[in-house]
Amino acid sequence: MAQAAKTNRDEAEHRVSGFSLLEPVGKLAEYPRRLRSFLHDVRVEMRHVNWPSGSEVVSTTVVVTVTVAFFGLFFFIVDSGIGEMIQRVLKYFQQ
Repeated sequence: MAQAAKTNRDEAEHRVSGFSLLEPVGKLAEYPRRLRSFLHDVRVEMRHVNWPSGSEVVSTTVVVTVTVAFFGLFFFIVDSGIGEMIQRVLKYFQQ
């Protein structure tokens, strides 16, 4: 957070009012510094991530797979049943 405030302050100090041909060059020159700062922040945040263990990944994958299969089968049966009922109603009113 302090780094972001410092970056904002630095950018505010280096602003040029009006039209300036050197502004794109200045932005291009500070790109490596900003990229390095971004990558450093990413590394710091990745250290805070709580990674799941292998067994947790396997167990949650199994739960998701079983749940998707169950609901897929459920919706297939419900859709087939509703489709059959609609066909019977349409057939009844055609005669």
